[in-house]
Parts: sequence; C-alpha cells; structure tokens
Amino acid sequence: MNKLSELQPREVWRHFESICQVPRPSKKEEKIIAFLLKFAEDNGLEAKKDHIGNVLIKKPATEGREQVKSVVLQSHIDMVCEKNSDKKHDFDNDPIIPVIDGDWVRADGTTLGADDGIGMAAQMALLLADDIEHGPIECLFTVDEETGLTGAFELKEGFFESSILLNLDSEDDGELFIGCAGGVDTLAKFPFKKEAPSEGGFAFKVTVSGLKGGHSGDDIHKGLGNANKIVNRFLWEASKKYDLRLVSFDGGNLRNAIAREATAIAVVPNSNKEQVRVAYNMLFHDVQMELKATEPELRMKLESVDLPEFVMDEESQLNLLNGLYACPHGVIEMSREIDGLVETSTNLASVKMKDDHVFVTTSQRSSVESAKEDIANMVESVFKLAGAEVINSDGYPGWAPNTDSEILKITRDSYKELFGTDPVVRAIHAGLECGLFLEKYPNMDMISFGPTIRGAHSPDERIEIETVQKFWKHLIDVLDRIS
Repeated sequence: MNKLSELQPREVWRHFESICQVPRPSKKEEKIIAFLLKFAEDNGLEAKKDHIGNVLIKKPATEGREQVKSVVLQSHIDMVCEKNSDKKHDFDNDPIIPVIDGDWVRADGTTLGADDGIGMAAQMALLLADDIEHGPIECLFTVDEETGLTGAFELKEGFFESSILLNLDSEDDGELFIGCAGGVDTLAKFPFKKEAPSEGGFAFKVTVSGLKGGHSGDDIHKGLGNANKIVNRFLWEASKKYDLRLVSFDGGNLRNAIAREATAIAVVPNSNKEQVRVAYNMLFHDVQMELKATEPELRMKLESVDLPEFVMDEESQLNLLNGLYACPHGVIEMSREIDGLVETSTNLASVKMKDDHVFVTTSQRSSVESAKEDIANMVESVFKLAGAEVINSDGYPGWAPNTDSEILKITRDSYKELFGTDPVVRAIHAGLECGLFLEKYPNMDMISFGPTIRGAHSPDERIEIETVQKFWKHLIDVLDRIS
C-alpha cells in the first residue's frame, strides 16, 4: 500500500496527498493560494484573500451551536524546499512524492512539506466534514512563514473574528505549546577582488555531506554538525600552513535550516599537494570522532579540479575565513525558568558566493527579547570586525506563555481523557506566528499542537502515521469541548 488516502484518518490524508501535488515554495505560493480558493468555491464556502496572499475560509456552526465562541484554526501554506544533492527536483513545478515507509510517511529525496501541509489538510477535512459538531469556524492559511513570517507580519486587524486560535504547526504528539522564541536574521556581505592564480598550483574541491541538518530551532540543541563550520575549519587551518587561496564557498541554503552540505574550491602550491591531503584526512578523522554520536553518516571528500580562472584576494579571504570561524553557532543559553528549553541560539545558515561578494546568512532566536538582541549584536560585531557589511532584519517577537489560558485547560483535559496520559505543556525554541498574531489581536487565547514530525526542513522529514490519527481525534474533541 502506498496510497495515503488509504491511511487513517482518510480525509486528512486524502487532502494532504492533494496538497503534495501543488508546488508551494516560500514566496512562491500563487499555486497553493489558487488551489485553496478553488477548494472553497467548489464547496460553497465563504473565502477571502488579503493583500499579501493570506487566505481565510469560513464554515458556519452546526445547528444549535451558533452562539458558541468562534474558533480560528491556523496553518502556513509554504514549505521548506530542500533535496538531496543527487535528487533532480524542481520545487517550482514538480509535485512532492510521498512514500509510506513503515510507520512513517516521508518524501522521495526531498522535504515532505508535512510542515505545515498536515495542518492544512486537517483544516480542509474539517471544512468539509458533515458529522462533526462545532461552533463557527474560521480557517486561516498564511503565506511565507518559513522565510520571513510575512503573512503573519502583514495580517491586518479584523481579517478574522475569532478570539480563540488553534495553531496547527507543532511537531510533537503529546506536547502542547503555549510559547515560542522570537528571532532575527543577521546578514553579512564580504566584498572581494578577483586575482589570477599562480601557475603550477594544485586546485581541489572539498565537500562535506551526509549531515542530518534539521530545524534551526527544534534541532539546534542536538549536537548536530554544521557543514559550513566544518568546511571553513579545514580551509582556515590549511591557510595557516600553506599559501592557500580560496576560489569559491557554497554551503547551506535556508536561514532556518542547519547546513547539511557545503563545498569549497581552493588552490595551493603544487609542492603542498600531499600535505593538504594529509591535513584533510586528519581533520576528517577528528570531526568523525567529535560527531560520531550524532552524525554517523558524515562524509568528507577532497578531489582535484581544474585550475580556476581566478582566486579571492588574500585580505578578503582572511576576513571571510576568520569571520566564519569566529561566528558562534548552536545553543548560547538554556532557560533558567523552563527545564530543558533552549533560551537563546544562533545558526550559521548559509554561505553563498555571487559575482564579487560572499553573502553569509545567520539566524538568531531567543525567548527573551533582550537576549535575542544581544546574540544578534554578538554576531554583528564578529562580522564587522572581519570587515563585512552587516544588516539585521526587523525580526519577529516571541510568544510569552500564559499558564492560565482557558484553551490550554480545554486542550490539556481533552488529551488526557482521550489518550489516558497527561500532555507535556511547554514553550518551543522555534518561531511560531502566534507572537505576531498577539500584536494584532492582544486578547487572543492561543495554543499550538500537532502530530509527530521528525527531520523538518531536511530531506529526512517524515511524519508518524499513528500520531496523525491522534491529532485529528484531539482536534475534533477540542472543538466539541469549546462548543
């Protein structure tokens, strides 16, 4: 069996399968927006789209529940587009190919888009269900959550009417989220001059691959490797010993994903050829030992390439390699108030060379606003010391936990009675749109929950089948209890 529609709950999986057919990269959501509006039109549901592309679809209360509090269910419609290096896939046009793999559903060599396609699917199933009792329902579908929270930033007051919001963008069954981190991106731009390489040099390409990657919020505490850091470590150490000249550096892709792969090309004098190979083998062994518990599939490769047309000027190379080496990555501070919660972190997300500049993207997160600003300042100061031009994004706010929330009590009691165990109530280090919703709707009572997703933001992304059934039962029961 490999048809998702044969899994339970069938309607949720059927809609998820149809969502997989629609390309929906961040900032390119036109096709999925049209898909949702046609879905509403075909089923006689009231729908509207705002100026930025957010979609709201409404469903009236079932008979006798018209006076119950209105609830808005929310998910984002874009997905992270990552693939294995050997996978040919055009995210702008090709469908995602879901695969049933034992107790999980994954994709064929790409991200699956269960983050947050499964939330969308649950909303669509609920909008069409004729056997579920509920009060007035609004379903909010927001754009560009993954690369800028643009839909939540641009949401206007009064776009929806509900005072209770169920965010369907969490990734752990049995956990209810009542708070999240805020974040800010720090972007560094290194200019450089192109120079002709010396004659008789040995040109080589070093590649790091096989890392797990993952979400820079949810997975930052797991001790995973960062491909940008590993490649730069080799280049920095080699440049101290030999006349190494950098040609290119390309690593990571997304601000909110830990870099899985990175590649650099460099040139050394031919007399240092064997020494460089030895240095590479020694570093590979060291990194393997350091990461053996968390990155068993780590691969490093060094191979010769043709002598390039240019190399980076020496001063700019020194600035770049020093800046990347000094830039912090990982957990900066654990919470002193919530056990096990990462309070502050930073992610060295991507290094990209274009024309005569190298662009470095980093992402900082914290559940404490002042700490978020502090780590962003730390990263900014490192890159300014290295001679880069630095820009900080506007950032987004966190969501402060409210342990007295009415919807928390309803959702917690529901889970316990349905499944016989107390759910874990916690805050999340990842960013959710809820903090931005509170700016526009300060009296909103909110909670976030969902099925179990692992490896989000990487081609290892997968969703546990059993927990989707639990998620659906829980959602229906919560709506009934609100009613």
